[in-house]
Amino acid sequence: MDARNQTIWDIAIIGGGPAGMMAAGRAAELGAKVILIEKNESLGEKLLLTGGGRCNLTNAEFDTRKFLAKFKEGDKFLFSTFSQFGVKETLYFFHSKNMPTKIEEENRVFPMSDKAESVWDVLVQYMKNGGVNILSDSPVVNIIHDKYAIEAVKLKNGKKIKARSFILATGGKSRPDTGSTGDGFVWLKEFGHKIIKPSAALVPIAIKDDWVKQLSGLSLPNVRIKVLQFGQKQEMRTGKILFTHFGLSGPAILNMSKDIGELLKYGDVSLLLDLFPHFDHGKLDLTIQELFTKQSNKQLKNCLGNLLPSTLVPIVIKMSGINPETFCHSIHREERLRLGKIIKDMPMQVSGLLGVEKAIITSGGVTLEEVDFKTMSSRLYPNLYLVGDILNVDRPSGGYSLQLCWTTGFVAGTAATNELKNRTW
Repeated sequence: MDARNQTIWDIAIIGGGPAGMMAAGRAAELGAKVILIEKNESLGEKLLLTGGGRCNLTNAEFDTRKFLAKFKEGDKFLFSTFSQFGVKETLYFFHSKNMPTKIEEENRVFPMSDKAESVWDVLVQYMKNGGVNILSDSPVVNIIHDKYAIEAVKLKNGKKIKARSFILATGGKSRPDTGSTGDGFVWLKEFGHKIIKPSAALVPIAIKDDWVKQLSGLSLPNVRIKVLQFGQKQEMRTGKILFTHFGLSGPAILNMSKDIGELLKYGDVSLLLDLFPHFDHGKLDLTIQELFTKQSNKQLKNCLGNLLPSTLVPIVIKMSGINPETFCHSIHREERLRLGKIIKDMPMQVSGLLGVEKAIITSGGVTLEEVDFKTMSSRLYPNLYLVGDILNVDRPSGGYSLQLCWTTGFVAGTAATNELKNRTW
């Protein structure tokens, strides 16, 4: 059946990202006639980029309350939704479709293949099995509605798609190059929904110090970052970081970025990098002493590679003020202590956040009080369902964003189909 000749669909889904694809597949699985409308030429463009192309599809925390505690104020809204389809159900969904997974540090779950395409393939096949009609390269320019319900969507080419129910899965404003340009927020505001202004939430940080950029590509799996403003500690986090050509990225940085962005409104922000977070200064000093004793006849520049990544060695030595050609047996106590202090507190100055064009997600979106989380339906328009990044839900990196998409998409697809079967109007 040609989608363009269908008069009225059971469910029309706007947005072919992870939440939209999950919703489409689920609704079709339950017997609904579904059309998925995507502005890009292909589905799931941002999905294919997640996790560096590996796709961190969820986080293996199976206690729903502990999982939702990561969503800050959103947790009290989301419990009924996650009780229907949570982490356990998500993993069963992918495993049952012959996509094995693996768990890495911080309970991050990836496909065994290390390829986001594996996740994409499962979703596309899921929709195909249910007979979902996909209308790609079809930007929506307007949503037609009356006071009580959504009636149709108008495409850029002038065609109208009519349906009995609609699922809005247009995403937030992160990575606009993939199609997430905030269209859904504009439409929902016109409908009377309250929209919290989107801002970059999980985003890399730009650093002023040139030495940081010299380390581009270096990944440190377990370091501590301390955030300072006006000489006072504001936040501290331990985890993985990645040096880039503009500054810092990686899970620990991304999860601090929103708070750093808030601090920047009030003044300069600096960071202290602790390369040995599980050593106090005394233990680190003993470790350095032992190293110098074993390597006493080596120059400092040739000795520290046993303690630090090689690319960090010249930078740490320069910060310490010690001549790199000094032999280890000739380094004074004051110099050694200064070296240890640098290793525990490497300073850097934040110049800003990279913005929504590089953000993994944005915060902001539909205020949660206006959504029925048992069904994901709008409280203003009962035949409109809201899923994924369009919701004002803060969450960390580590698989939480995609789990929000799987959960809300599955619940909306289920509820929209069941509601159609019971509808009397």
